[in-house]
Amino acid sequence: MAGHRARQRDGTDDDPPQAAGDRAAGRNGLEREHTAAAIAARLRAGPTRSYLRDFVYGAIDGTVTTFAVVAGAGGAGLDAAVVVILGVANLVADGFSMAVGNLLAARTEEQRRERTRREEEHHVVAIPHGEREEVRQLLGGWGLEGHLREEVLDVVTADRERWVRLMLEQEHGLATAPSRPSLAALATFVAFVAVGTIPLAPFVVDALPGVTLQAPFVWSATTTALAFLLIGVAKAVVVEQSRWRSGLETLLVGGSAAGLAYLVGVGLGGLS
Repeated sequence: MAGHRARQRDGTDDDPPQAAGDRAAGRNGLEREHTAAAIAARLRAGPTRSYLRDFVYGAIDGTVTTFAVVAGAGGAGLDAAVVVILGVANLVADGFSMAVGNLLAARTEEQRRERTRREEEHHVVAIPHGEREEVRQLLGGWGLEGHLREEVLDVVTADRERWVRLMLEQEHGLATAPSRPSLAALATFVAFVAVGTIPLAPFVVDALPGVTLQAPFVWSATTTALAFLLIGVAKAVVVEQSRWRSGLETLLVGGSAAGLAYLVGVGLGGLS
């Protein structure tokens, strides 16, 4: 009876068959991913860089800046066709500018990583005793002491590439996985244009011949809020976090920026 109650407390008896099946499938999948062959193949392939940060950055900035144009033009009482022209110009020019900026920033980071690598390689050759002491203290920070630390130290410093890689990661906090600045720039530009089009879409519809959309700015504000929510949800799916929490967080941050843009637009509209 006590064992039955314990199983009930951890949920193993009361789980529906589907939930139990999902857990079993998940365990089987993890076991397949952690066989010796699977691990060896994964380590041979090496670490990869994610461009999710660049995509989210471009998506949010594209939405905010385009909505800023819409809010400013709408606050000034401009025609829908003029709003579309200004919005498209913003999407192309600002999106390209952001992509180029991200490209240069990513290249700068890669150049810094390579410069630091060359410095560490020089230090290993010029002052190996000092570099060994750095590794010794790093290992001590991991809790390794005595003979075990000295053995690990000898293994690490026996291979120069492994030695330098450890210093890059642990001393300088630099990722050793190479990135592709062009992909970072492309992710930023695609996200900026694709998601940044959303606030502009109602005005595009309103500008079509023979079409009149009631309250296009209200539609723009609504779709902009929805875009922020979906960006957060999409990010949460990738990083396996709470979708609602991530969606609301992105909506709050992006909505605050969009609200500021609207207030500026209304203020500038009063000058016309």
